[in-house]
Amino acid sequence: MDDGARWRRRAVADLMSTPPVTALPEESMADVAVRMDKEGVSCVVVVAGDRPVGIVTERDVVRFAASGDDPATTPVRRWMTEGPDVVEPTSEAGEVIARLDERGYRHVPVVDGGRLVGVVSMRDVMRIAQVQPMVHPGELEAPKGLAGVIVAETEIGDVRGQEGFYHYRQYDARELAERRSLEDVWYLLFHGELPDARQRAAFDEQVRPQRELPATVRSLLPAIAGAGETFLPLQALRSATSVTAAALDFRPCLDVSATQLRADAVRLCALLPTLIGALYRLRNGLEPVEPHPELSHAANYLWMVTGEVPDPEHARAIEQYLISTVDHGFNVSTFTARVITSTGADLGAAVVGAIGALSGPLHGGAPSRALDMLDAIGSPDRAEAWIRDAVASGGRIMGFGHRVYKTEDPRSALLRTLAQRLGGDKAAFAAEVERTIVDVLAELKPGRELYANVEFYAGVVMERCGLPPEMFTPTFAASRSIGWCANIIEQAGDNRIIRPSARYVGPPPPEPVPWPAE
Repeated sequence: MDDGARWRRRAVADLMSTPPVTALPEESMADVAVRMDKEGVSCVVVVAGDRPVGIVTERDVVRFAASGDDPATTPVRRWMTEGPDVVEPTSEAGEVIARLDERGYRHVPVVDGGRLVGVVSMRDVMRIAQVQPMVHPGELEAPKGLAGVIVAETEIGDVRGQEGFYHYRQYDARELAERRSLEDVWYLLFHGELPDARQRAAFDEQVRPQRELPATVRSLLPAIAGAGETFLPLQALRSATSVTAAALDFRPCLDVSATQLRADAVRLCALLPTLIGALYRLRNGLEPVEPHPELSHAANYLWMVTGEVPDPEHARAIEQYLISTVDHGFNVSTFTARVITSTGADLGAAVVGAIGALSGPLHGGAPSRALDMLDAIGSPDRAEAWIRDAVASGGRIMGFGHRVYKTEDPRSALLRTLAQRLGGDKAAFAAEVERTIVDVLAELKPGRELYANVEFYAGVVMERCGLPPEMFTPTFAASRSIGWCANIIEQAGDNRIIRPSARYVGPPPPEPVPWPAE
């Protein structure tokens, strides 16, 4: 039996304070306060004979003092908690700590055959816990990385990995990308329904003017874009987003209405593509391009990065890519945004945290790496040898495999179609390499079911539409910010701080602290 199990099974008789300090129902609050102070206890059990009928704690005495009643004439019965829960001396410590935690108590009278024999308190439990590993009531053993653990309920969307399907609200995400605009999907995530013609026009009117950068932010962007020897777009975007949130005076989520939080979210999502385009151009010695008043959100993004009105086919392909990546369950960056929101922090803080999570190459950094892999392979005839060598040496096959999907990633299927529609040598080459990789991995890693994920074709599509590789992940952020903000709004609307536990596995405490050497 481990130390934690032994501690949980310690009997209450070993932990309780005895004899208990008691009072009669008709004694005054002044008598009780004096008795607590004299005996150095934090509670008094009110008895009728030897049977507990109530309990008065230090908190009750404090509340009483604030009431203004006369302590010398006010009887204890008016302020005691009647009919307190009780435990028996043979009860196990684990049962008691669970009850204390579940019901918010700090003291429980101990009775033997209905007769009061002691009191067990949180203080008594903690005295034992100082030398035994603490066991958290209701503790659940979670797998590493929280794989498969449900941490919340959401109405925003879901990913069904076994089925190769994901959805936003009640709609198939791939169908949304094929049939609707990004603005429609944005409205769906924020408002819970697809807009009709009137709502679409009103939402468009709301978004368009909010793409303009605040003057204070605009003046700071050259310094942000020029910081560091190497331009890391998500680092720059993280700093620019933080500055923008301050300039827009975003307040803690706990302090704003749901309507204001949604309005702030629309503003920030509208601004992020403008920030991304401006930072990229400034870093490359170019002047930022102002948002185009007549272009859609996706077309505007290409316009602000390249400085050219995009080909409609390219604009639509980027829009479909953006729609396909708006949300994807409780991925790392979305979960990060919700954790930060649960503290009551402002919208900007949550989005900045999400951008930080997205900057990790295992989350958002793979599209350009998948393209690098295609460049390294070079030609179809080299694909099989290259893949076999990479697997043999333990290398990663970028753009393949997914934490959730156990079949083809539906986003990859959509982007493969987009790449083929756009044409070009790279699209045909990618398709041939994909087939080779699937065949080789099926042979070398049987049973693993490794397929192309969203990153494999994302780089092919974005490069074809004129975006440079360093802008692939920021483009992902431009879309995912809408999903982050939808989750922030949902978390704030029914919030409880997200505070999991960890199991301590270090040296046993408490070890005496040595005096400093002379």
